[in-house]
Amino acid sequence: MTSRLYKLCSKDVVFEIAKERRDAYERIKYELTNAPVLILPDFELPCKLYIDAACSQGLGAALHQRQIVDGEPREGVICYISRNLKDSEARYEATQTECLFLVWALEKLL
Repeated sequence: MTSRLYKLCSKDVVFEIAKERRDAYERIKYELTNAPVLILPDFELPCKLYIDAACSQGLGAALHQRQIVDGEPREGVICYISRNLKDSEARYEATQTECLFLVWALEKLL
């Protein structure tokens, strides 16, 4: 989602807001301002870490926790993390990329 905008930060790239970049910006803005809303962690409860490193552009994760809200158990998002793959990492096999990302996510969140 952010890769089109992230490329604007590179050297020797003309800063040009094309339709695809404007659309990417609007989608990011929408996703950040609409549900699911982040929840505060309860450090007494277990968490779940969802990771996705399937694409060749970047890595993404969401830390979730099941809490009791209005008398019912609900799973909510505590935080999201992501980063772009380095050029050398983009050539990794899928299994290597998933392992790389699992280690990176755990280091970031612990």
